[in-house]
Amino acid sequence: MATQGLGSGHGVVVPVPVDPRGIDGPTAREAAGPWWRRTSRGRYVPAHVEPSAAQRIAEAACLLPARHVSVTGWAALSWRGAPYADGLTAAGEPRPVPVSTSRRRLRPQPLFALCEERCDPREVELVDGVPMSSAVRATCFEVRYAAGLDAAVVVLDMAYLSDLVAPGEVAAWVGSHASYTGIEQARRALPLAAENVWSPMETRLRLLWQERMPEVCLLANAPVFDTRGSHVATPDLLDPASGVAGEYDGELHLEGVRRARDLRREGDLRRHGLEPVVMVGADLASPGDFLDRLRDAYRRAAQQPVAARGWTLQQPHWWRDTSTVARRRALVGVERDLWLARGRRTG
Repeated sequence: MATQGLGSGHGVVVPVPVDPRGIDGPTAREAAGPWWRRTSRGRYVPAHVEPSAAQRIAEAACLLPARHVSVTGWAALSWRGAPYADGLTAAGEPRPVPVSTSRRRLRPQPLFALCEERCDPREVELVDGVPMSSAVRATCFEVRYAAGLDAAVVVLDMAYLSDLVAPGEVAAWVGSHASYTGIEQARRALPLAAENVWSPMETRLRLLWQERMPEVCLLANAPVFDTRGSHVATPDLLDPASGVAGEYDGELHLEGVRRARDLRREGDLRRHGLEPVVMVGADLASPGDFLDRLRDAYRRAAQQPVAARGWTLQQPHWWRDTSTVARRRALVGVERDLWLARGRRTG
């Protein structure tokens, strides 16, 4: 495909072929040296160029024919700006760029992974010079081929976070592609996903909590207010019936300033009658300690009379509810910047 304008705004370096003159690309001798990195057969970028997700997508896009082939899955979401679509395995290794085609039109290369399945041409869009599967098709691809159900739910939660797709759009696509590989996993993931989750670890926390306590109804990032209408906090998860609030604390939460802020927040929650419980990274592999803390939190919460609660989920008139994809998409201009600013998403 033509590379002019490819990746504009993504900070990528377009691979070039060998140039005997050494003007538009390295000479054969230069390409064999330490100053150039081979991206695919016959194409190179300077060795200092980092193989970021966007860079790897651009390197794969250079190899695509002009028609009938599109980048899909995590790569199509990442290229559109979806958070957490970093194209890395759990071990931090780069994943190949998934490429969808109705028939084999490319020679296999380590840079990309070919998937041959039917594709409506109307589901292919040119995004910053790269042919991409539509956001909903790319999301469903990633959900269908996820390593397991929990991973599939993480994909959906993060796709909703990006506002690239909405639950109804995903459900409609799944319902109309009944014969596709992995579609049953997509069906099972749909009712487990939530529209207002802010990180993959929050999803993992919610799935574990609901697996052990299926009777509870958990709210993701629901803003909590005091009885005067002041914002108290927005916990990662909240069981509104009991007042137990769940938080996931990663490594960043262990640093001095952040840790002090977390402790103040925990104190605020308790003073208003909520019972916080924290999950840390080690709890994922061995959740026993977290589940003990969770049960203890429920026991303490049960001792507090509902009438004595100093918190409410009733939103004051000045608040903007951003808990659904539809509500977030409706925000525009300064209002969108204010309520959806990174690190200030409000629930």
